[in-house]
Amino acid sequence: MNSYPSICVSTDGIYRKDSPLRWIACTKSYPDAIAEAGGIPLLCSENCPDEMADFCDALMLTGGSDLSPSLYGEDILNETVKINALRDSFEVKLATSFLKSKKPILTICRGFQLINVLLGGDLYQDLVAQKGLYHMDPQLRHPVHACEGSVLSQLFGAEFNVNSTHHQAIRKLGRGLKATAFSPEGLIEAYEDESGLILGTQFHPERLTGSYWDDRTPNMSVYFAYFIQLVRNESKKN
Repeated sequence: MNSYPSICVSTDGIYRKDSPLRWIACTKSYPDAIAEAGGIPLLCSENCPDEMADFCDALMLTGGSDLSPSLYGEDILNETVKINALRDSFEVKLATSFLKSKKPILTICRGFQLINVLLGGDLYQDLVAQKGLYHMDPQLRHPVHACEGSVLSQLFGAEFNVNSTHHQAIRKLGRGLKATAFSPEGLIEAYEDESGLILGTQFHPERLTGSYWDDRTPNMSVYFAYFIQLVRNESKKN
């Protein structure tokens, strides 16, 4: 087994002004976090979802635009909900392929919400309108409470600060998922699945590690190191 596991990193697909071409984009902090932890990040390109699930050792589902509420049986609530239908369509296929493969999955923000929805959960579409909460400030740091025995509690203790750049959040948790951290208002900030192969956060740990880290939060590099070791351990079984 290669000691540097390959991690499929989901990407955004965007259109630039006055161009018919679709561009693939990814905030560099995602692959940086994987590489610094000892993995090889392979950026996805909205192609070959089944083949990527077969080829790669694990999946990182990244942040981005809002999920279409149609994925959980709702209409768009208001004008704050901005979707990317092509990305939704591809990532549903990609995530489903990895779920079927039973390979490790690390989810962040949008990706955190996507896996939840694919497992039967749903979302608050707009926290301001539905809960009176504003969590969409890149400079904001707020505490979370990590549940006893969770990966986060083992790494960072029972309470620690995280960042917050989301206006949607999990409402109903998907099947097989266990909430492992909460914001002071009771929002689900992290989960693990029953197998231990799916780890997810609503906050952005990749922006709190390596050169992106500041001293207002724990350095999340150990979280990515934990995931990469998990991937190595799983790969040895196959």
